[in-house]
Amino acid sequence: MRIIKRKSYYYIQHSYRKGNKVITLERYLGKTIPEDIEGIKQEILQKEKKEVYNKLGKIKISFQEEWKKIPDSVKEKELEEIAIAFTYNTNAIEGSTITLEEVREIIEDKISPNKPIRDVKEAEYHAKVFLEMIKKKEKMSNKLLLTWHKQIFGETKQDIAGKYRDYLVRVGNHRAPDWQEVIKLMNQLIKFINESKINPVELSAISHYRFEKIHPFGDGNGRIGRLLMNQILWHNQYPMIIIEYKKRKSYYKALSRDEQGFVNYLMRRYLAVHKKRY
Repeated sequence: MRIIKRKSYYYIQHSYRKGNKVITLERYLGKTIPEDIEGIKQEILQKEKKEVYNKLGKIKISFQEEWKKIPDSVKEKELEEIAIAFTYNTNAIEGSTITLEEVREIIEDKISPNKPIRDVKEAEYHAKVFLEMIKKKEKMSNKLLLTWHKQIFGETKQDIAGKYRDYLVRVGNHRAPDWQEVIKLMNQLIKFINESKINPVELSAISHYRFEKIHPFGDGNGRIGRLLMNQILWHNQYPMIIIEYKKRKSYYKALSRDEQGFVNYLMRRYLAVHKKRY
């Protein structure tokens, strides 16, 4: 609001970062706040979103052009490198003691480091599930998620592997939904994933956030949720994103926000990671 000659004039502003600059969009509303103020807010936000979607489109095209040029034999090695990095980071976030080089030894050389057998097995099977996930396009389903969980944790968490929880859980300050709601909520999430028409990067962020809030498994939700996120990206022809162990604090902080807050965080991270592609 601005006061000029004792009269009030209302404006709405929205600021966002574009490269090293902060862009501010402003619209004059009048001498009173309009009843459709929410609609006006959304209209302004759409202008920012349009720029973001344009960048995402460029990232997809650039990635696909790059990927087509790579010989098939080299693609196999590239996917293995992604599996190593992704497996290391996603397990390290959850407390695994396996280093990046040890993950490489497990996957490439089949050498088991002198570390807890649980960490070794979960790294080994996670990499296997990851590679199968990106090589085979499957429609998202409860069966697929339960299969991933069973394969990764079948030898280390036999009592909960491949099962949705049937008890209450709390994650930090977040109390997950009652276990009796899990199946219904997961069905809703899967329907949303399979039927949504929104941009796949945004879809992956929303889906990951909702999955983590439902927290359907007794343990391993972070790893399955990050697989889910990248399954959506990869099979919609977008490059994947690895949540790095060293950036876990900002990731957890974003998960503690509301849905839009997390989506904003992940979209910014995605654009930053793939900046050279747009």
